[in-house]
Amino acid sequence: MTDQRADQRETYLTGYAEILAEVAGTGRRLNRGELEDRRLSGEQAAEAGHSLRSLVRLHLDATRTSWPGGTAASGADVTDSVLAAVAQAVDAFAEGYERAQRLAVRQEEAARREFIDDLLYGRSDLGRLAERAERFGLVLSRAHAVAVAEGPEAYDDTAHVTRLVETALISRFGERRILITTKNGQLVCIAPGDQDDVLAFFAKQAYAATDGSRVAIGRPRTGAGGVVHSYEEALSTLELAERLELGDPVLRAADLLVYPVLTRDRQAMADLVTSVLGPLRGARGGAEPLLRTLEVYFDAGCTAAEAARRLTLSVRALTYRLDRIHQLTGANPADPVHRYTLQTAVIGARLLGWPAQEI
Repeated sequence: MTDQRADQRETYLTGYAEILAEVAGTGRRLNRGELEDRRLSGEQAAEAGHSLRSLVRLHLDATRTSWPGGTAASGADVTDSVLAAVAQAVDAFAEGYERAQRLAVRQEEAARREFIDDLLYGRSDLGRLAERAERFGLVLSRAHAVAVAEGPEAYDDTAHVTRLVETALISRFGERRILITTKNGQLVCIAPGDQDDVLAFFAKQAYAATDGSRVAIGRPRTGAGGVVHSYEEALSTLELAERLELGDPVLRAADLLVYPVLTRDRQAMADLVTSVLGPLRGARGGAEPLLRTLEVYFDAGCTAAEAARRLTLSVRALTYRLDRIHQLTGANPADPVHRYTLQTAVIGARLLGWPAQEI
């Protein structure tokens, strides 16, 4: 096998010795056709998978073996001419080799981007998608989970932040089947569903690299379609976190399942919001200040002192607001039965964008 590879490499030297012999006799430089032949040989060698280092060494060995002698030109002139020709030939060969390498990289990047687009949009034949996934380190017969990081700016595959996070994950989990990429300016990590440590580490690195991003993690799903579902779930979780103004840097879709349930019947939720909270519009300053008061009060575990601190109010002022809410809505925030209805309506208001938007 080694001899066969050596014979293959020898084919890339075709005509090289003849060029050196002619240069030694005439002192000329390589012409355009000869340079292009050397470039073409370099491209073919790269496409065949030979290393550039071994091919350069082969050129130098051939130079030493076929060094011209016995010409009419003086020794110094011959040496200068031949060395100049060697430099031209090797440089053209390396240029062709690098040209093929750059093309291969561009084609690989294009294929990777096409695969990622198809994978995250779920618009390709699933059987074919699973075959292509192996090339990029994923086994789609297994369950996968997707984490999405959204930073203060848009990122692509060549961004410093992307490379930083990718390097950290490869250094930590080099042998695992993980795919790091970007989509719509967000960082995306696809990992086996039973390797939550990978997604947790990704979230930590993304948060640090982007100076405080928010990361959402979808639930593990099986198959090629499962990746799409987990990805969409992570995106929905990011959107949900923005609407509800959730402060946690890492959000798991599994922990927030109650919210999609609440909004599944949008019209029913809209009716609840307008019937329960609609009367708050009659307050001085509108509904928003009292709605915010309820939101903070519930987040504080219905502890008046803590809610007042978070709102920078006195406990007396907070109590006045809660009484005013009771007067307007007929629901007492301190009553356990009323509290559930009010809290559900407050969540619905945030999800639907009320009162800023009519529902």
